[in-house]
Amino acid sequence: MEEKKERTVRIDHRQVRALAQPLRMRLVGALRVGGPATATALAEALGTNSGATSYHLRQLAEVGLVVEDRSLGTGRQRYWRAAHDVTNWESSDFDDDPDARAAIEWIEADYVRFFAGHAERWFAQRHRWSPAWRDAFGMGDFFMRIPVDRLKAIQEEVFAVFERHRDETDPDDPDAETVQLYLAALPMDAALPQSTPPPAEEKP
Repeated sequence: MEEKKERTVRIDHRQVRALAQPLRMRLVGALRVGGPATATALAEALGTNSGATSYHLRQLAEVGLVVEDRSLGTGRQRYWRAAHDVTNWESSDFDDDPDARAAIEWIEADYVRFFAGHAERWFAQRHRWSPAWRDAFGMGDFFMRIPVDRLKAIQEEVFAVFERHRDETDPDDPDAETVQLYLAALPMDAALPQSTPPPAEEKP
C-alpha cells in the first residue's frame, strides 16, 4: 500500500546538504510537478543519463526527500515520487553548522538564479499566450514599512491563499494551466544603488 505523501518538510541539516546539488534540486522539482517517474524517464526529461539520475535519486531517498513508489514498479522498473509537496526552512536554522549553512546559501542563490531565468524566458515567450493569460501573468511590487513579525504574518497569509485556490481548483479543468507563483520580500535598501565611496585620502 502506498504511503500518504506528507504536505511539507522542514529540511534538517542532513537533508539540506543532500539537496545542495543541481541535479538533485531538479529531480525533486520534476517529481513534484510531474508525479512519479522512473530514473530513465527523468533522465530523458532533464537531459542527463540514467546512471547519474539513479545515483542522485538514491541519495535523496537516504534522507527521505524521495521514496520508491512500489504501487507502480514492475520487475526491475522502479518508480520514484517526491516524499513532500513543499520544502520549508529558515536560513537561521543552519547558523550552527557551517557546512549546512553553505548548502542553504547555495540553494537560495540557485533559487534566485532560477527565478530570474524563469521571468526572462516568460518575457521572451509571452506572445505565445492569449491576451487573458498575458494579462494574468506578470509581476508587481508594493512598498511598506513594517516590523518583522508582521512581514512573517503576511507571508503565511499569502501562502494560505495560494493553497486554498490550489485545493479548490479542478486540475482537469480544460482551461487550467500549470503556473508557478513566487513570493518575495526584500529589503528596500538592496534595490538602491550603492552609496558613493569616500574619495581616496590624499597623502602629502
